[in-house]
Amino acid sequence: MLDPELLEILVCPLTRSRLRQEGDFLVSEVGGLRYPIRDGIPILLIDQAELPPGIASLDEFRQKFAAQIPA
Repeated sequence: MLDPELLEILVCPLTRSRLRQEGDFLVSEVGGLRYPIRDGIPILLIDQAELPPGIASLDEFRQKFAAQIPA
């Protein structure tokens, strides 16, 4: 489990939404991108995130959630 104070300041690098921990992943509130935690270190790289079910590519994700992604 990550330090709760750390979770308070971390955000999704794409959507800028809050993250919640689910097992070995941090999951963004907007869109559900799943960022891995490896050896206790969150890997907040967009190209390392797992896409939510039903989304085939990062471009598709960006189109679907365009209204919720800051410019």
